[in-house]
Parts: sequence; C-alpha cells; structure tokens
Amino acid sequence: MNICVVALGKIGLPLAVQFASKGHRVIGADVNEKVVELVNAGVEPFPGEYDLDVKLKQAVDAGLLSATTDTASAVAESEAVVVVVPLFVDAEGTPDFGWMDSATKAIAQGLKPGTLVSYETTLPVGTTRTRWAPMLAEGSGLTAGEDFHLVFSPERVLTGRVFADLRRYPKLVGGIDEASTQRGVEFYEQVLDFDERTDLPQPNGVWDLGTAEASELAKLAETTYRDVNIGLANQFARFADQNNIDVKKVIEACNSQPYSHIHQPGIAVGGHCIPIYPRMYLWNDPAATVVRSAREANAAMPEYAVDLLAAAYGDLTGVNVLVLGAAYRGGVKETAFSGVFPTVEALKARGAVPFVSDPMYTDDELVAHGLTPHNGEKVTAAILQADHAEYRTLTPADLPDVTVLVDGRRTTDPEAWKGVRRVVIGG
Repeated sequence: MNICVVALGKIGLPLAVQFASKGHRVIGADVNEKVVELVNAGVEPFPGEYDLDVKLKQAVDAGLLSATTDTASAVAESEAVVVVVPLFVDAEGTPDFGWMDSATKAIAQGLKPGTLVSYETTLPVGTTRTRWAPMLAEGSGLTAGEDFHLVFSPERVLTGRVFADLRRYPKLVGGIDEASTQRGVEFYEQVLDFDERTDLPQPNGVWDLGTAEASELAKLAETTYRDVNIGLANQFARFADQNNIDVKKVIEACNSQPYSHIHQPGIAVGGHCIPIYPRMYLWNDPAATVVRSAREANAAMPEYAVDLLAAAYGDLTGVNVLVLGAAYRGGVKETAFSGVFPTVEALKARGAVPFVSDPMYTDDELVAHGLTPHNGEKVTAAILQADHAEYRTLTPADLPDVTVLVDGRRTTDPEAWKGVRRVVIGG
C-alpha cells in the first residue's frame, strides 16, 4: 500500500517509519525543506526518540520511505493519508487552525477517489465532520463518505517512546460514516502491531468507536482527565504544605486502593498535550467548571514554587537563582508550554536574577528561547523544574553556594541534600 504522512514531526516521522517497517511504501510530506533533506538522507532531524535513528535509516535504505515538500503530489500517489500537523490554541483557548487548514487544502489538491484520509492531530469535537470534510470536498471536487473515506484516529503516544506506545495502547478509530470507519480500522490493522494485554475490556488492537465525534472526545477526555487529576494532586500538595503533611505518603496510600489513583504533584505539566487539550475541550464545553479550575490550578504551580523558595530563602531581590531544566519533562528536548517560562517570570517579578541550565540544551539554544544560560555565576538558590535523570545524582557539591533548593519534581536524593534546605511541593 502507498501511504502519505503529512508532517514529519516528533509523532509523524515515527509513524511513517512504523508504516514502512510493515512493508508499505511511505511518502512523508513536510513544509520544512531541511527536515525533508535529512529524512531522505536517512538521518533523524531531531534527537530523543528511541530507536528512530536505526529504523529510519533502514526504511530509507530499503526504498520504503522518502520525503517531499509537495504534499499534493504525495497524496496523489497514495491510497491512505495520515495527517499529524500541529494544532495549537491561543491564551483564550481558541484553536488556531492555520497550519492544518493549509495542509488540508494541499491534501485536497491531490485527493483521488477511494483514498482514506485519517486525522491524528487532537481536535475539538466535530472538527473532522464539519471542517475537514467540507474543505477536502471543496478542494478536490469529491464527496466525503462517497468518493473518499474520512476518519479521526488520535495519536496516543509520548515522544521518546512512540514505537513502544504504538504497540501498547489500542488504536481508536471513528469515521464520518460506517464505511469510512471500517476502512480506517482495516488500514490501521495493516500498519500496526499490538502487545497482548489482559487488563483491557477487549483485545488490544484497533478499536471501532463508531463516529469521528466519539473518537475526538475520547482523546480530549483522556488528556483532560490527567490534567484534572494533576490539578487535584497539586491542590492536595498545597494543603499539605500548609499543614506540614507529606503528601507523597498520602498519595502512595491512596494509590494502594485501585479506585483512587492520583498523580504526583509538581511545578507544571507542559508539552503539546496537557496544557492545550483541556482548553480545547473547554472550547467545546465552556460550562466545564471542573476542567477550568484544574487548568488554573496547574498553571499556577510555577509561581507557587517561587513562593516556596521565597518563604525558605527570604527576600529574593538581587538573588541569583538557578532554574534546573528548560524542557517540559525529563529526557525530552522540548520546551512547548514548559514550566521554565512562568518560573523565570515569577522569579523576575520577585526581583531575582534567574539563570537556566539543562543537560539537553546548549547555551545558544537557551538564549534562542529567551532564557539566560548559567555559566558559572554564583547562585545561592535553585528550583528544579524538569525531572531529567541527570538530576537524580545532583548533590550540593554541584551547586556549592546554594542554600535553598526547591525540588518541584521530587527528583533529587533527600539524603544527598541533608546539609541544604531542600523544599519539595507537598512536604
């Protein structure tokens, strides 16, 4: 089968490689000429995705994967098109469809009868049917559901472990009509493999959700649930701090009972999912007060970490403070909606002088993100923002002048920091 993957980012490229590994001919389409050049050379354009470098080179060398900037021509050569173009929301939670509209119009130019189009980018409920179907029909002259099939099948993977997650989690599919759904199910059964899981209500594999709307809601629901859960944990943590309670022990006790799983609290949850999709859900359902409150609670955690630092250290005016970690989570070179930015701003508001270090970023890369890299300046306070593995072995000897460390991710070893005031969120 000939397949086109539109957008060769941190999800799209591993997907393209996965499809090629099953023996299908894959053309990746991307507007970034440098990405296309690297992919055609068999070189991964970004670091951090386990096994991507090896699998990509194998697919390219086998002649099963190539890349182009001409989306329309790639679509014209394909029987199935998988779209993984990013969608963001603004500060008010309104989706910005600009990139996806452009990609969809290009897809329409190359669309031919019988083609399956599958959107994997997380969307507000109703988008596949009410936005993409008319746009594809208008640009191609074809009728959705009659001349071509259209489904929504959300990506359910984390960067850094995409290949493992593709096997681990069921693939959800819902179409604009029954025939589209069936075609989508058949497609994904041909391009994915699944681990056996006895903990699921039905066998692991491709799950038919019936409609595009059900599939869209499933992705928003599972991500929003995590945000609400984390928001609750953060509320518990703040209460625990006020009452000298170790919330970690409380959460461990709760999680020993199967019906009350609670996430660990922390400074913030960033990336392309957690901060965005709950607001996308709120765009559909503005009356969802629980969701709105959780998002507000989580967004407030960087400033709360700075409050804890000030309470332990004292006046921060003129104090050099090191923020450990620019990435939004450990082991991933990505700063999208990272807690580093609001943490730095909160420090500045207190009169502190913030510096940032991150084992995954060069000084030039930090500067490009508007951050001031740490180059040996004396710092007397620190906030751990990202749970990089390197920080697990961090000791006072690495930061000899630091008298207060706020560990916002419970990453450092408390035994190693006995001589320094170490503050963790939630006691």
